[in-house]
Amino acid sequence: MSNKEKHWEKTKGLMILTLIIWFIFGYLIFMFGSSLNTSSFLGYPLAYYMCAQGSIIAFVVLIFWFANKQEQIDEEFGFTERGEDD
Repeated sequence: MSNKEKHWEKTKGLMILTLIIWFIFGYLIFMFGSSLNTSSFLGYPLAYYMCAQGSIIAFVVLIFWFANKQEQIDEEFGFTERGEDD
C-alpha cells in the first residue's frame, strides 16, 4: 500500500469517528431527552442544558480535536501544510 493510501485510510477512519461523535451529540442525546430530564446539571434539566450549551461546547472541542489529530496524521505521512521556516 502506498503512502497516499495509508494516509487516506487513517484520515477516513478519523473522519468516520468524528461523524459518529457528531451524531451522538447532535441527534442521539436529544432522542432520549425525556429520560435525560430526570437529571439536572447546574440547576437545569439535563436535556435543556445539552441543547443550550452542552452540544455547542462538544462541537467546538470536536473541531479542535479533529484538527489536531488530522495534523498529526499529515505529519506522520509527510503531507503537512506547515512551511519549512515555522
